[in-house]
Amino acid sequence: MSSTIAELTSIRLGTIDYLAAWDEQRRVHEAVVNGERPDTVLLLEHPNVYTAGKRTEPWDRPTDGTPVIDVDRGGKITWHGPGQLVGYPIIKLPGADTGLPVDVVAFVRRTEQLMVDVCHELGLTTAQRVEIKGRSGVWVPADERGPDRKVAALGLRVSRGVTQHGFSINCDCDLSAYDRIVPCGIRDAGTTSLSAELGRQVTVAEVLPVVERHLPTLLG
Repeated sequence: MSSTIAELTSIRLGTIDYLAAWDEQRRVHEAVVNGERPDTVLLLEHPNVYTAGKRTEPWDRPTDGTPVIDVDRGGKITWHGPGQLVGYPIIKLPGADTGLPVDVVAFVRRTEQLMVDVCHELGLTTAQRVEIKGRSGVWVPADERGPDRKVAALGLRVSRGVTQHGFSINCDCDLSAYDRIVPCGIRDAGTTSLSAELGRQVTVAEVLPVVERHLPTLLG
């Protein structure tokens, strides 16, 4: 299923194997680079999988032999799986056709803002981004329930001025999946979900249309 919002095409892929989605990303990326299709966001879920970005350290990885897929995005190790909505924006950044450097940081901030806005619309009004190096994504600040907790993650790559990889929002996933790793290499914080924070089941199906409404934020 696909839809177009503000010159941005959104495609729902359902549940799809990580490597199959990676192949689709590369195919769409090539088409966007060549001007053969508009900016596109793939929205999906993955079966259980751990992926390691370029900054992953050996001690961040599972110690029980759990397989990990090494990928070419930034960031460290993370988990994807059922109950987590994943978005892969494949978007040509402003200035990409001029040969001048593109503003990747600005795109990161727009992606974080999208996720903050989604969390707020769903009722998690404490969700915010933080100005601490290495803590991209969206966080729930420490409170009586525990330390800072990440509810949405971010890991990007920009090739030929067009973005790849993207963001994930924990909806009603099994948070024990993070117990085998050091998520994003951060040891002094936790991981949470919309369901855990709001005290009700928040499904991927509920979050999908909310994310789609906020996709124009990616375009600035």
